[in-house]
Amino acid sequence: MSKEALPGECALSRARGEATAPKDFDWVQKNIPCQAACPAGTDIPGYLDAIAHGEYAQAYRINLQDNVFPGVLGRVCTRPCEPPCRHGWEGLGEPVAICFSKRSAADQRARAEPVLLDPVFPSTGKSVGVIGAGAAGLAAARELRLWGHDVTVYERYRIPGGLMVQGIPAFRLPRDVVSLEIEQIQALGVTLRCGVEIGKTITVDQLLAEHDAVVLATGTHVPFIPDTPGRTRPGVRHGLDFLKDFNTLGTVPVGSRVVVIGGGFTAVDCARVARRAGAESVSVYYRRSEAEMYIGGHEVVEMKQEGIAFHPLTAPLAYCGPDEDGAVDRIQLAPTRLCEPGADGRRVPEIQADAAFEVEADTVLLATGQVRDLEHLGPTIQQACAAAPRDGSTANPQLFMAGDVALGALSLIDAIGHAKACARRVDRHLMERDRWRDIVWIEDAQGTGRTREMDEIPRHPMPVRPPEERGVIDEVETGFDEDHAQAEAQRCYLCHYKYEIDNDCCIYCDRCLKVKPVENCIVKVSALQFDEAGRIIGYDRTTSAENYNLLYIDQNECIRCGACAEVCPVECIPLQKVQTRTVPVKE
Repeated sequence: MSKEALPGECALSRARGEATAPKDFDWVQKNIPCQAACPAGTDIPGYLDAIAHGEYAQAYRINLQDNVFPGVLGRVCTRPCEPPCRHGWEGLGEPVAICFSKRSAADQRARAEPVLLDPVFPSTGKSVGVIGAGAAGLAAARELRLWGHDVTVYERYRIPGGLMVQGIPAFRLPRDVVSLEIEQIQALGVTLRCGVEIGKTITVDQLLAEHDAVVLATGTHVPFIPDTPGRTRPGVRHGLDFLKDFNTLGTVPVGSRVVVIGGGFTAVDCARVARRAGAESVSVYYRRSEAEMYIGGHEVVEMKQEGIAFHPLTAPLAYCGPDEDGAVDRIQLAPTRLCEPGADGRRVPEIQADAAFEVEADTVLLATGQVRDLEHLGPTIQQACAAAPRDGSTANPQLFMAGDVALGALSLIDAIGHAKACARRVDRHLMERDRWRDIVWIEDAQGTGRTREMDEIPRHPMPVRPPEERGVIDEVETGFDEDHAQAEAQRCYLCHYKYEIDNDCCIYCDRCLKVKPVENCIVKVSALQFDEAGRIIGYDRTTSAENYNLLYIDQNECIRCGACAEVCPVECIPLQKVQTRTVPVKE
């Protein structure tokens, strides 16, 4: 494919360079499903390829560019990228351990010192105030600083990091990992002011007067407590407040019998913390099934290893005590039955009250979610934010919202992805134009290094510390060594590479068909199917020699081994590397 512009039967609009046709973006969206599923748009096959070749510093830098907190997310990401991974498709095994590999990039760097990205634009003279030093606030601050703006982050607590340090226990996320990656942001010139409480130390109106734009990134810290009888009894408390106390004080009284209500990260963290705080009996009750939990299965395994009981399909009916106002001493629960999906797509649990039962408890921890708090911002700001869309804008053109405060309580990677998009919106407001544009970048490649044998490598489990050696701050997951890190990364199909047959040059010798490792990776077709935008949406198989018109490589079946290209006598199966990029607009 020597020509720059390509004919319509090709998957992309160009052979190399910058491409912006709908079919180019569509190819990336469909053929790199892990990256498409990542809220931060992380170049996942790019960093897995680097790890497979032992280039950990490069892999870390790719992550740092895209998701801001590689070491953090390598430990606590919710992994939206893994379910779509092609290696997990039916008959292909388990998804690549993308999250664990991200951690490998951080752990295996030869020099564990701050990595600073290069500024993109010179100083603009514009000033931005960011309220909240959690994942969203710091991600937005870093982007805006790289783009030439002066940025000050205001944080109410004395230590930055938000829920990364307040809500997640140190045995899951070591504090030195968080500190290093915050230091990398500060070293770019971001000013961090801790101990500043909005509404008391300073108001949002004052910040709006002081800065050209203000980003509200205060998260969701108000506990959501369902209206269950007995919820105000002493001993019943919200799980997030419990975790904040533990992470701040190092311990917290829990009694001997602890019950946790919920099925997310907060629930599991509460249970594991309660065990470390001295509880003799810890049980988790969740109204849905284990398969519908928002956490990875390994989290439940580690929890059970620590002697914590897990009871799915069970919901609380009441928190009971010895008298009307006394402390909780037992819970009334009932089994649930999952019905048809509700508005959010999840099956609705129906309580079977006639089968109710009771369990004893000294402490009940409610991991039932949290909502945003706008009360301390003042009526004008509340009004501007109240009906704001989820895109980060508000009714005040100078005020923006990033992360959970705009989206509701989700995950770190969701908050970071939203904060990056919000930062671009802020930059557009400050500069009165969009200084960025999205493209697909295509370049020639020589080979992937993949072999058919790499498909048979099983997913590597995360090594963990034995249960008897797990203390309050000892990290439970110990990470891959170099051999396992590289072996796991080699499982990646490297979906950002594209082999495609140039049918104008093909002599139809069928040698590629004889060496193909997968039955349908190369197929004889009579015609390709296109939509109205010229995107390939399927193909019609050849039924006879008379309608054998093309050879087509099905990207869903291709394992990027290059066997076809190696045997082609006329070299009509080139290899391209295809990536999405957001690049500065040239003035």
